[in-house]
Amino acid sequence: MPHRTTTPQTSPVAPAGDTFLFASDNGANISLLVNALQRRGAVEAVALTVRALDERIAALSPQAVFLDFSGAQAALATEVHRQLKRDWPALAILGAGSSSDPTAMLGALRAGVDDYVDVCAATTDISGTLAALLQRRSATLARARGRTIALLGARAGLGVTTLATNMTLLLQDLMIRQRSRTTEAGPAEATRGVALLDLGLPARDGLLHLDMQSSFSFVEGVHNLRRLDPTLVQTAIAHHSSGAVVLPLPPSLAQVRDISHADSATLVRRMADFFDYQVADLGGFNSTDFLAQTVREADKTWVVCDQSLGGIVSTANLLRELEARGVESQRLSLVVNKLDANVGISARDIAGRLRLPLAHVLPMRRTALLAAGGRGEVLARTARNDPYVVAVQGMVRGLQREYRPGDLQENVDSRWTAFMAQLTDRWKGAREG
Repeated sequence: MPHRTTTPQTSPVAPAGDTFLFASDNGANISLLVNALQRRGAVEAVALTVRALDERIAALSPQAVFLDFSGAQAALATEVHRQLKRDWPALAILGAGSSSDPTAMLGALRAGVDDYVDVCAATTDISGTLAALLQRRSATLARARGRTIALLGARAGLGVTTLATNMTLLLQDLMIRQRSRTTEAGPAEATRGVALLDLGLPARDGLLHLDMQSSFSFVEGVHNLRRLDPTLVQTAIAHHSSGAVVLPLPPSLAQVRDISHADSATLVRRMADFFDYQVADLGGFNSTDFLAQTVREADKTWVVCDQSLGGIVSTANLLRELEARGVESQRLSLVVNKLDANVGISARDIAGRLRLPLAHVLPMRRTALLAAGGRGEVLARTARNDPYVVAVQGMVRGLQREYRPGDLQENVDSRWTAFMAQLTDRWKGAREG
């Protein structure tokens, strides 16, 4: 069957970033939908095939996809819808057709589309249907999707990977405890755990810290975007003994040049569908364009810097490059790492120089961290009372308070809770005696 496409059309007042795909070979229907949605964004017409839609969805990350169920396209649209729902479960998919073809609506509803629009209807009706659907899906996805925490470091050696690995394990422990509590309390949504995106330089250092191997890389994840589902996550991506998963860069960084920044950002977005949290280690990553896209995808971005002059200057340069790419400074906050109280410059001084709000301070614990690494261990696993681990634990609890407040128990220190329980038992025993 021949497929007719048209050049994407956008109204001059269309909001930036709003893109919709219309899979159809009906030129009249394409024109009607383009005109109806011109004030909401750009509509791009594509062939009614899974391959064509896959390519454009990966490239454009559209707000919604419309499938034309009119005429002889209905059977094909039904099959395309089935595969899109399997491969892109978070995407809003609407059926479309003309009032002159009443069977189109019936076919779309039988296929199970999220909603249906009559391209001949009033513009306000079509736009209203779309807006209502997007609002419903946004509320649903906000409850279901995990949170992405991006850790930026302007250059290698600032301690970003050490922070990322310790944070990942502490978050994973928190998720396991939450799963245990919800299991005891009754049915609840399954906790999905934590993923570490090991994208910092030197490459694959996160794997070394965690004493792991991985044959499946971030680049392969991009190449398998269409196949990414819970089964692939469980079988292909490397799992740590804690239950956390690690997705590293490939052994050969030349492979990274084969993937686009847009596809990479899409993978970051898709991974959030499968985990409560994903920690993106971007320490020393040398593509500012990818950093900018990842920051836009992230729920929180911490810029990690130490007290060294080189670290401060490099971080200031990185911030200027991100600003030049449209990254708003209010999306960023500062983590001062390896703080030595004997050094003249304070964490507040560094935050002032970089013009970033100070979020957290991590103490200098070089000897303890090196000793743990030399044993092939992570400090968060071997020394829970170490000042560095206590500080990272505070970061983790802050994330939980912000993003999952209903799950956080306010007995901040389990040892304190146990101590209070002992006192209570002694008091009761004394009264009974």
